[in-house]
Amino acid sequence: MMIKFEEALKIAEAYSIKTGSENVPFMDSPGRVLAEDIRSDINMPPFNKAAVDGFACRREDIEKELLINEVIPAGTVAKKVVGEGECAKIMTGAAVPGGADFVFMVEDAVETGNRVRYTGSSRKDNIARKAEDISIGDIVLKKGRIIRPQDIAVMATVGATEPLVSKRIRLGVISTGDELVEPGDMPGEGQIRNSNAYQLVAQSIRAGAEALYFGIAPDNEEQTFNMVAGALDNCDILLLTGGVSMGDFDFVPRVLANCGVKILFDRVAVQPGKPTTFGTRNSSLVFGLPGNPVSSFVQFELFVRPLVLRSMGSDWRPDTRKLALASAYKRKRGERLAFVPVRVDDNEMVEVLNYHGSAHINALPDATGLMMVPLGITEIGKGEKVDVRSI
Repeated sequence: MMIKFEEALKIAEAYSIKTGSENVPFMDSPGRVLAEDIRSDINMPPFNKAAVDGFACRREDIEKELLINEVIPAGTVAKKVVGEGECAKIMTGAAVPGGADFVFMVEDAVETGNRVRYTGSSRKDNIARKAEDISIGDIVLKKGRIIRPQDIAVMATVGATEPLVSKRIRLGVISTGDELVEPGDMPGEGQIRNSNAYQLVAQSIRAGAEALYFGIAPDNEEQTFNMVAGALDNCDILLLTGGVSMGDFDFVPRVLANCGVKILFDRVAVQPGKPTTFGTRNSSLVFGLPGNPVSSFVQFELFVRPLVLRSMGSDWRPDTRKLALASAYKRKRGERLAFVPVRVDDNEMVEVLNYHGSAHINALPDATGLMMVPLGITEIGKGEKVDVRSI
């Protein structure tokens, strides 16, 4: 029986995989999910520091000609206190010497020998104050965050060189069908290259999972059973692509049942991807995805990616925005919720791409999102707002 997408999503969202955690070198952590908050062990800045190359003095002396009592390079500490009528020549990042509460820029100074005069008009002190960015004990990166390259600088700053992260989900992929050959092989008559599996592996890696490719299962029920049974024993989530429709050789649902998988749904009112199947076996989860590449891509994004990230403790949510349609859209039938490849242009308008259906894989590379066309809707006018899920 076919169920609504929202109902299927609610069923899938009730499940997750329990993962442990591990410490990893911080340079190996991008893409991983933080399993605990990272706190700072220092103040940032650790001292009052000069924000510019210039001269550190007392604010009340900026109208005077000042005696330069020393030069302070970055990384060194002042040897003298700045007194009345004095200043220190200071470099960006160096600690401001005692007695000084104002730094004026080199560009606003006239220096003559060991004396200098401020010629500017700004009263900005050009001092980065101690702990104005971070104080000792502050949370700098929160648990559940997917670590990005810009987070590495923060970790380095606070000495978090071995962050605690969630262990990766082990996600297995099996393609089915005698018509498939591997990408490095030349297809024979009636054959095609196996694109789905490698697309799903790449999506799995992007989601932060450890991807395991088990190969192509032939149109033989016993051999498919053996492959599926072996894969289920070696991964947390198993994806099968193809073999879940209604053809004579689409026996994946029967194989899953024979492997002890409890099927929770096997038809979803969504386009593309109606024959998407979801089930459980002990602590493992299984998805049977359609064989057409756009279908499998979309269903992974809708069901699998959120599940993987949720299982690893991520606070990730799909980026969905309401934007105006650049031109009118029509479809023949409206009995399913549709996800249509689109591109958001520089003016934040939604352009529907040339899309021939779920086998049209070339529609995806130029897509930046999926436009949601609600159940029962067959036409959307130019300029009307639509929901676009970023991919």
